[in-house]
Amino acid sequence: MSLFLMGCSSNKTSSEKEQDSGNSNKPMEIEIAMSGTGFPDPDPIAEALNKALGIKIKITALASEEDYFNQLNVRLAAGNYPDIILTQDRQRMAEYGRKGMLLDLTPYMEKLQPSVTFAGDDNFKKGNLDGKQYGIPRIPDVPFSTWWVRKDWLDNLGLKVPTTIDEITEVAKAFTFNDPDQNGKNDTYGITGGGLAGFTGVFSAFGAGTPGNFYIKDGEVINSLYDPAMKDALGFIKGMIDEGVVDPELIANTGRQHLDKIYKGQYGLIYHSWTDIAKKENQEEIKLVNPKAEWIQIKAPAGPGGNLDGVYDVATVSRMWSLPKSLEKEPEKLEKILELFNYVSEREGNLLVMYGEEGKNYKINGDKVEITDPKGVEHSHYFQLTGRPNAEYLASKFGYAQPQIDFAIEQPRIEIYDSLVTLPEGFVASDAERYINEEIVKFIYGNRSLNEYDQFISTLEGTYNYKAYLDSATEQISEFVSQ
Repeated sequence: MSLFLMGCSSNKTSSEKEQDSGNSNKPMEIEIAMSGTGFPDPDPIAEALNKALGIKIKITALASEEDYFNQLNVRLAAGNYPDIILTQDRQRMAEYGRKGMLLDLTPYMEKLQPSVTFAGDDNFKKGNLDGKQYGIPRIPDVPFSTWWVRKDWLDNLGLKVPTTIDEITEVAKAFTFNDPDQNGKNDTYGITGGGLAGFTGVFSAFGAGTPGNFYIKDGEVINSLYDPAMKDALGFIKGMIDEGVVDPELIANTGRQHLDKIYKGQYGLIYHSWTDIAKKENQEEIKLVNPKAEWIQIKAPAGPGGNLDGVYDVATVSRMWSLPKSLEKEPEKLEKILELFNYVSEREGNLLVMYGEEGKNYKINGDKVEITDPKGVEHSHYFQLTGRPNAEYLASKFGYAQPQIDFAIEQPRIEIYDSLVTLPEGFVASDAERYINEEIVKFIYGNRSLNEYDQFISTLEGTYNYKAYLDSATEQISEFVSQ
């Protein structure tokens, strides 16, 4: 049996655990279950938290999120509950909460006030379901993705930075057919990406989210598949593909394959996060192939939908934590757990879980944090239970990329609400998503006519029960935005 399945308390009865909780001669053991990897032994972050709070943190983690939830389900079904559970999102939180497995934190919200103040009322609202507070949210990340273009290729071809979606296509043609790297070979393409997400910036230029997104348009909740702009965007993407300017393997690209292609100098346009292009290690890899290579961010190209740069889920959190209902019987342990969440939400504890030990890993220089030695605390983000002040953290960790960070944050985006939606009974999201992706790919590659789009929607609603999902999501989002 794996250590995850065994947990820290699988061999103890409830009375024994209560006895341990009341033993003031040893630290209170608190098990945190999550997906993650790279925890050192000994762990300086855990040790510092232990010392500050008089506890003993036990991390029970699996590297794969899928494996984590599979084994967590086994533990929960057996009544072997971790003390702090990564539920990750509202859907899983809803699943466990409605089965009576999670503690309703509503009576404890006053004690959690430092955490609420730090994460914000709007974020804590995302952990509330059916009038019960089942989740403690981690502050969501800021937007990272924008359009990127090889400026040195533009310069080589005498081209200006594209400012419209039509100009994106024209630049992509030039990058594909006009030898932008001037090596005399026909070995470059325009646009690459990782699957359909590679077209995110095209969809938004038409005012549409990516397939399946929910957002507010003209005062009404709409799913992007029902947005008239979706068909227009699909037709435009098909035209780009027909022109031969899109990576032939774009849909099949997995992992970092599309990134490897831009590092090797094969592509000159991509819609992607700065974290894989602007970091020092990324730039070193890019410059290794061509020292003159220069990738720059560009503003969202204007299209029929305006200047919108992809989507941003305003209903998301970066992680969601929940506590087991069984903690009602262990009030002293519950008190310590709430104290832990509050400690990492206040300045002293938050600095610790962002940067490590003051004087060793970082120092305060005026009103700024200066990282002196990040070694040994690279995993600290796992302990940022309620998050971090993103602007400060990113500036301290990646100050050299501050212009790229700020640029991504400032771009206007379509605000989506996908993370808010919990699935209605009888709707199998994985089946519907697979069908949607398969048909969208057929549309953009010309294997199915866009004249059959209405038939696609009809099958989606009938065979895959999408109408029930649509109605439920519309009701949930409408209620959320009206609060």
